[in-house]
Amino acid sequence: MRDFHLPGRSAVFATNGMCATSHPLATATALEILKSGGNAVDAAIAGAVLLGICEPQMTGLGGDMFALIQKNPSADVVSLNGSGRAPKAANAAGLRSQGLSAVPIHSSDAITVPGAVDGFCRMSKDFGSLGLGEVLAPATHYARAGVPVAPKAAFDWEESAALLQGTARDKYLISGAAPKVGQIFASPTQADALDLIASDGRDGFYSGAVAEDMVASLQAAGGSHTMEDFLATNATYGTPLRSSYQGVEMLEHPANGQGATALLMLNMMAHFDIASMDPFGAERAHIEAEIAKLAYDARNRFIADADYTTRMAHMLAPETAASLANLIDPARAMSDPSALSEAVHKDTIYITVVDKNRMAVSLIYSIFHSFGSGIASDKYGILFQNRGAGFTLEQGHPNELAGGKRPMHTIIPGMLAEDGRISMPFGVMGGAYQPNGHARFLSNMVDFGMDNQTAIDAPRCFSDNGLMKVERGYALEVRQSLSDLGHKVEVPENPIGGAQAILIGTDGVLKGASDPRKDGCALGY
Repeated sequence: MRDFHLPGRSAVFATNGMCATSHPLATATALEILKSGGNAVDAAIAGAVLLGICEPQMTGLGGDMFALIQKNPSADVVSLNGSGRAPKAANAAGLRSQGLSAVPIHSSDAITVPGAVDGFCRMSKDFGSLGLGEVLAPATHYARAGVPVAPKAAFDWEESAALLQGTARDKYLISGAAPKVGQIFASPTQADALDLIASDGRDGFYSGAVAEDMVASLQAAGGSHTMEDFLATNATYGTPLRSSYQGVEMLEHPANGQGATALLMLNMMAHFDIASMDPFGAERAHIEAEIAKLAYDARNRFIADADYTTRMAHMLAPETAASLANLIDPARAMSDPSALSEAVHKDTIYITVVDKNRMAVSLIYSIFHSFGSGIASDKYGILFQNRGAGFTLEQGHPNELAGGKRPMHTIIPGMLAEDGRISMPFGVMGGAYQPNGHARFLSNMVDFGMDNQTAIDAPRCFSDNGLMKVERGYALEVRQSLSDLGHKVEVPENPIGGAQAILIGTDGVLKGASDPRKDGCALGY
């Protein structure tokens, strides 16, 4: 139990349904959908799409999504991949011939076809109980009427406003500046696009006026995108990957997401007595950092579009984890293995919903970098993601940029299972940090007895591209000890990621947790 003398937040308890998101309006909207007869899928779509208006620097209709869905407690969990592909004409050789070693982050070359809308439409058709019109109505309303900008959103907006280009500056700035806390932001042209999706489904986005606007805007920016590329977009189902740690099973979305990285970290953690360590001490932080370096190096070598990922069994094999764990020196930090050439970034949105029938949804939705590519369509203001920066230009690599291919993704929804049943849908925002965050979240609970809210609140650290990022929640002497071990320690300007989780109790009680590093909350009824 937390110390009520100190700042913090309590977990949220309810029995009928629960939602947790990074913005209060989205959480409240998802809850209203549940109370009006919608199920967890309906609520997750409603909340997620609204987050594109509340936090447009994080996500939007021009992005991608992944979800894990359990229809009911006796059903198998399915993964839904709503990530888009590179345009058919894209190729790495052309960029290499320009002397480039990585895909330019804020260019049309980094823009893959948005897959999220197709994913939402597929989810709604296959699992939802309400029509798209009712599900999208709240986001459409707020896009027209506007939303007051929340504090963390305003902080992020100001930090990244300079990345917006051309039309995007008109659509996402107010009088040329980032909106201030409490200032109203509206996007009426996106409301028009949502109206078309509500009436025509995926065709309202991937053909007709919205698609024509996107393709014309992309071609004007130098892109090779065509109407055929948009029409070919198709969300796909799969089977989650699984691994156990201390008797708790973690389910992760398969490639092209990086979920296998979290599972490899868990497999390596099993070779250390984490529970004997100080949860916020230097020893645990060091071992975790070394595990992450090796697991992320494996990610960079193996994870790509599922059609090109060929060594997943090796990555998740017990002997692989054992061999990697043996490389770790408890007394010295290693140099970062194989520097990552493709771009990574730090934020997205995550939503989890559990309904009265215990349908559970874990959903993550992103435009990759803050404000994505910085490029928006001229008429409807659809802000394009830059997921193509997740490709490598290395010839022969499984994740090499090619037409019609999905890039390696940082976003990963998760679920936990105990005694053969799903016990907690959860997610950790934060770009590259996400696998590390999944592993730490589970370790906080099983190694140190924290509940889901305490496990989220706990301070974080992350070894990222040669820097050991340590939140201010760690003591000064811990940062010094890590420096003495050879880590290049830095206190990041931003907190490390964010998280949401819902515990599904065997007693019928739901326990929601939401990260104070964001503006959001958990709510139930």
